[in-house]
Amino acid sequence: MSTLTVDNVTKTYGDVVALDSVSFEIEDEFVVLLGESGAGKSTMLRCVNGLTHPTEGEIRLNGDPINGSRSDIGMIFQQHNLVDGVSAYMNALTGSLDRTSTVSSLLQQQNKETKERALEALQTVGLLEESHQRTSQMSGGQQQRVGIARALVQDPALLLADEPVASLDPSSAESVMDYLKKAASVHEVTALVSLHQVNIAAYFGERFIGLRDGEILFDVSPEKLTPGLVDDLYGNVETVGLATDNSDNSTVDTSDGTRYDTETGSDGTDEVDVIGRQVES
Repeated sequence: MSTLTVDNVTKTYGDVVALDSVSFEIEDEFVVLLGESGAGKSTMLRCVNGLTHPTEGEIRLNGDPINGSRSDIGMIFQQHNLVDGVSAYMNALTGSLDRTSTVSSLLQQQNKETKERALEALQTVGLLEESHQRTSQMSGGQQQRVGIARALVQDPALLLADEPVASLDPSSAESVMDYLKKAASVHEVTALVSLHQVNIAAYFGERFIGLRDGEILFDVSPEKLTPGLVDDLYGNVETVGLATDNSDNSTVDTSDGTRYDTETGSDGTDEVDVIGRQVES
């Protein structure tokens, strides 16, 4: 069990206010940060990760103030940041750098427990059979899953992800998010993930914090993430798969303009998931 507390955090860069009196607490949840570019999402994650310090306020993990980079906070980046030319397994092992040197990590001089943790992490993200494949030969989605495995090897209490699927195609993005949520659940890690894709966020998130101009606009559960809230956050955008404002909430509009019944499906037999995809019954 881990608890992240963000207490009245403000972050300024000269005259620019990136975060303005932000407060929230998450405990054993998969929480999604939403907001436009420049809303403060990345700054929030950098403060939580100890990469930058709040101008005012305090951030605590399990009651302990975060004053710098910590080994119990795992970070997943948009651009993967993997070691080129080596295997997925060796990249996963670099998650133990807080306990071993870079050279020792690449030479696989870790103890048995760390090596087993790396293999377990790769299994969690569905890449155990590809563990000895060079990451340069992997797809973008597979590389991001290696990044998740690397973070898990740290044995973190908190998992952060900054736009982890922004550069991926829709299918790979959904796959990566599925493995990311599975990893948080299996390893019982609190997760804070920033996303641009509202539909993917709505499908995977357990709670949603919307940032606008460095302030929290909303902090809601899935059933309260409505098109109205999303419009307030982003302006008029397509909110495929979110609950409609109509009294009949049993339908969703998909990207091709088709309206599906979420209980019976368009043909009366199939179901539709929350992001508007028709699935087999």
